Amino acid sequence: MTYAIRAEGLVRRFGATTALAGVDLEVPTGTVFGLLGPNGAGKTTAVRVLATLLAPDEGHATVGGYDVGRDAHRVRQLIGLTGQYASVDETLTGTENLLLIGRLLGLGRAQARARAAELLADFQLTDAAGRAAKTYSGGMRRRLDLAASLVGRPQVLFLDEPTTGLDPRSRNELWDIVRTLVADGVTVLLTTQYLEEADQLAGQIAVVDHGRVIAQGTPEELKAKTGGQVLTVRPVDPTDLPTVRAIAGEVARATPEVAQTTVTVPVNDPDVLPAVVRRLDAAEIQVAELALRGSSLDEVFLSLTGHRAEQDASADVLEGTSA
Repeated sequence: MTYAIRAEGLVRRFGATTALAGVDLEVPTGTVFGLLGPNGAGKTTAVRVLATLLAPDEGHATVGGYDVGRDAHRVRQLIGLTGQYASVDETLTGTENLLLIGRLLGLGRAQARARAAELLADFQLTDAAGRAAKTYSGGMRRRLDLAASLVGRPQVLFLDEPTTGLDPRSRNELWDIVRTLVADGVTVLLTTQYLEEADQLAGQIAVVDHGRVIAQGTPEELKAKTGGQVLTVRPVDPTDLPTVRAIAGEVARATPEVAQTTVTVPVNDPDVLPAVVRRLDAAEIQVAELALRGSSLDEVFLSLTGHRAEQDASADVLEGTSA
């Protein structure tokens, strides 16, 4: 197996704040690798180190076989980067934005124009190519931003929380684009705090918290770490939630969680389900939903860290951005 990205013992400090506390990564070529964690976990800092925008205080890393410190110029020739927020020039048209990037990358006028037209078509932006980017919707700007990062045909693409703020339709469209890129051989390092996104796209996931990788594996391997399954109960009458919570916790011998009108509890014994049903029936509690399912990545993260992945944490102090 070949690896597009390797990192060993990456440490990065900002004053008294340690953003990376010894990160190890191996990203197989031609795959999507997910860095999963809350804001402040160290994800953006790791991307900036790998993209040669920051130097590590300790450790080393290679991208495409080149050291991010000694061979930074070669690394930059191989990569594309899309940050958390669209960075296109809103006063320029879609075509002009891509032409600008192409010319900065050394393409001739004809090459840059041809590449811009190709990408605008690939990202379904041809009809809006002559409009200023400030007239684009959020999803369109995100697609243009991603197109800009592909002008140079990168072998490795860093996507730092690319779907932040997008509606579900725009998010799904971006996911389809990422899948197409990987099918064409591009390696994608994706940072996200959305569990569904990591589950949908990434073949391998590293869970990051407080600057450390605390778990790594395929989505299914990570889900298996929690053990057992999850029982979900939603009573018809929300006032029954305390009773449902007590019954579920007692039978499962675990601590249930209540989210809005639903009780969830980890289950290691399949006999828990019929036992809960009998107890609910005896208590004359009607349920609108009763299900036993496998663990989600959200529950994996909760079991590993004690908090949910979408829960905000301290942002990177010096950078003023999420890490």
